[in-house]
Amino acid sequence: MELVSPQKRSRVFDLVGGLPAFERLVGAFYDRVKRDEALSAMFPEDMTGPKERLALFLAQFFGGPPEYSLRRGHPRLRSRHLPFAIGQAERDAWLAHMLAALEEVGIGEPALAEMRAYFDDASQFMINS
Repeated sequence: MELVSPQKRSRVFDLVGGLPAFERLVGAFYDRVKRDEALSAMFPEDMTGPKERLALFLAQFFGGPPEYSLRRGHPRLRSRHLPFAIGQAERDAWLAHMLAALEEVGIGEPALAEMRAYFDDASQFMINS
């Protein structure tokens, strides 16, 4: 899935402040997911693993070091999410939480627009039911 050019991705990683910014984003996102009855049922009670994996994936995708792939191999986003029924409602809720998290942690332009576009496209791609 090549939605954002490699040049823009590396710029995003640097613009947002590296891995710590992605960790803050993921923390804000999962705080929202925990309060969402429909989405929280798809996640384990202990969000430590999902938080770490998502932060590493996003950091890598947006131009950071390949730590996610070194630990987990190819992202295989769609196949990793097949066990979960993801319809339009789940996608919309996920996206709303991620966009709110972007605002909460203060991701600025131009990275904000690039990240919003990726999350919109990638979340649509994940619909499987």
